[in-house]
Parts: sequence; C-alpha cells; structure tokens
Amino acid sequence: MAEENIAAIATPSGRGGVAIIRISGKSPLAIAEKMFVPTGKTAVCNFTPYRMYAGQIDGGNFSDFGLCVYFKAPASYTGEDVVEFHCHGGENVARGILKQTFVHGARSATKGEFTKRAFLNGKLSLASAEGVADMINGESDAEVKAGYLLYSEKLTDKVKEAQSRLKNLLAGIDVSVDYPEEDIEEQHVIELQSALKELRATLKPLIDSYATGKKIKSGVTVAICGKPNTGKSSLLNMLLGYEKAIVSDVAGTTRDAVEGSLEIKGRKFNLYDTAGVRESGDRIESIGIERAENIIRAADVAVFVADLSRKMDEEDGRVLQMLQGKPLIKVFNKTDIVKDDTDTDADVHTSAVTGEGIEKLKELLYDKSFGQRSEDAAFLIERRHYDALQRADASLVRAIAACESEPLDLIGIDVKEAWDALGEITGETATEAIITEIFEKFCVGK
Repeated sequence: MAEENIAAIATPSGRGGVAIIRISGKSPLAIAEKMFVPTGKTAVCNFTPYRMYAGQIDGGNFSDFGLCVYFKAPASYTGEDVVEFHCHGGENVARGILKQTFVHGARSATKGEFTKRAFLNGKLSLASAEGVADMINGESDAEVKAGYLLYSEKLTDKVKEAQSRLKNLLAGIDVSVDYPEEDIEEQHVIELQSALKELRATLKPLIDSYATGKKIKSGVTVAICGKPNTGKSSLLNMLLGYEKAIVSDVAGTTRDAVEGSLEIKGRKFNLYDTAGVRESGDRIESIGIERAENIIRAADVAVFVADLSRKMDEEDGRVLQMLQGKPLIKVFNKTDIVKDDTDTDADVHTSAVTGEGIEKLKELLYDKSFGQRSEDAAFLIERRHYDALQRADASLVRAIAACESEPLDLIGIDVKEAWDALGEITGETATEAIITEIFEKFCVGK
C-alpha cells in the first residue's frame, strides 16, 4: 500500500450536477475528518465504511453541502483506503475542495494513478486496466462493450489459463532434466509436443479475433467508390443522415475523399466518399483519384456504386478490377430514375433520393465486416496484446519443432519465452516502461 495520499477530481471538468473528488492512500480518512462535518453534528464524523454521509465539505474560502463516503482497504477500487467527496458540480467548487485536500497532506494524482495503484495492489490485471481506458475512450457501443469485456478479465482468464498450462509443462521439463531416464524422457517429449500443439490451437482463435477487434476499436473503413457521377456523394449523405458531401451533376465534383462516421448495431463505420475513378487530364482531379485508390487499398470493405440509368462500361470495369480480393458490396443506384432493376448482379439496389435500399446496405456493411460472431465474445482490441500473443505463438512453434531433435532443457527455453510473452498481457512480466506507457493514456482522476 502506498504511503502517499493522492487526490484528484474524478469527474469531467465543466459545470454539472455533481463533481467527485477522490482521495486514496494510507490515511485519506484523516483528511476527511478535517474537511467534513455530517449534518446534525458539531464534531468530526465517526465513519462507517461504505456508507454515504450528508454534510458540510470544507472548500477553504467556502463550504458546500454534499456527501462523503469511505471505502476501507482492501475492498476499494485501488486496494487502499479511499474517500470520495460528492459536491455540487461547479468547477470552482470542486477545485476549492481539491485544494483543501492538498492543504491537509494529499498530493495531486498523476494520469491514471488510481488505476495504476489498483493494478499494483492486485485489484485488476494490466489487460483489465487497459479495458478501463477503452471504456472511457470508447466512441461506439461496441468499443465500450469490448472494453468492458477486457475490464471484466475475460481475456486475462484465457491468458492465465494458458500460462498455467505452460507452467505445468515447465515443471515437468525441470523434473525430467533433473532425473534423466532415457525411456521416460522420450515418452515425455512426445507428450510435451502434443500438449504444446493443443495449447497453440486454443490460442489461435484469440489471435485471429484481432482482425475483428481492430475494427471495433478503430471503426470499419468503408470506401465508397465508382466512376464519376454515379451518386456516391448522395449515397454517403443518405447513409449519414445529413449533407456531408457536395452533390452535383457535374462529373468529378468530388476531388478529395469526404469522410463521415455512423454506427450500425452499435459499431462504428468510417465512410469515405472517394473521387470518381477515371482517366483524367485535370491535375487536381488526378490527385484526388490517386488518393481514392490509396483509400480503396486500405479499406476493410468497398462499396462499388454503379448507375442504373447507364450501362456498365470500361470505367466501371476498371474500378471493379481495383477491388478484386477486397470484401465488396455492389450497389446499383438511382432506382428513382430506373424502375426495372432486375437485370443486374447487384447486392442491393438503392436510391439516394428516396432512401430505398439504404437499410439493406447498412445490413450488408455489418455482415461483410463482422459476420455472425457472438456479441459477447472476447476480442483482442489492443495491438500490444496481439503482438504478445504472436510472440508467444512463435515460441510455441519453435518449441514444437525442437521436440523433434533438441534436448528438453533447450525446449524449455522456448516454452519459458512463450510464458513470458503471455505475462506481458496480464502484467506479470510487463516492464516498467510498458506499465508507464499504458497508464499515461488515462485521464487524471481515474
């Protein structure tokens, strides 16, 4: 438990109904006793843990009527004694009360220091702490949910189970090395190789989930593309529900990518209305087309837009050629002009004027991006976790290969490296630099 008391405002800055000042450390109760007088009392409060008291809070040059609660270690967020003042939400009110905690011996908390103390005191794993940050910074329902699954230790539990299996294998290796008997060692290596293959197979779905987790965290990149004047900008505006892109009958109006975001079933989609792809002698339009091609290459999903009122031509074919190998949705637009929309291989027919087909297009975007994976599945959403699992997998591959010809002590080195890599996720082997970098992403007060 830390000796120092730290304090910070735990609610966002600005005006609001309530602000919370949090104190954690060895003796936050001593500070509360100097700053808080409960209603109907003239002396300090005899605090019962986990009970909310109403009364006067000292703000230095003023008093505020609010609430105070005491959380006794280790049953608190940080694992230390914690006190919270709940005051009125004016900025000056909260700052005045915070300053008084400094007068009585607390110091200002650094970014993420409350959660860092929770990690150091064993209240949550390093991955769980990152889940807290993802929840706070989440820009979609899905990102908040994925952060919560990380915070609730779903990933940590899977990784710790794998570490436990590796630890048992290492113990068996140590015994065989210390008490070598040729027949027993040969059988042990066969069993060890089988166990390592099985463990690698259990980690593979988790590693593969990063492709989905990355899209949850950053959003799905969608390139709306096609030749000029097929209605791409109008389609973007209809999907977003407001006028984002300039719409004109003049081909080549969109010179650069226009972007906007929307949520579909709680998941974020970043839409890019790209310049119409065609041969152009206009230097500015050509730059826009080049940027469009770069966006198309980087996109998770491409929406190809064709014009129902015109026949497909070489320019349409050139765009489709660029999209080969990319998850693709073919949209034939302008059903408000052409009623016969049967003679096409479109995935969906739309009208950016009437809104026809827009909801179906959203469904297709979601299905192309996420398929039928369970909403409650634990995804890898942090690149750091993905890299650690990749390194663990590489160590397992080496260990499995080593079982064919190498002695047990050399196989044990690769197995230990796999355990160490997984420990970077839970925090057991994370360096101080990694820990510091993670908690610097937090706000002060969390």
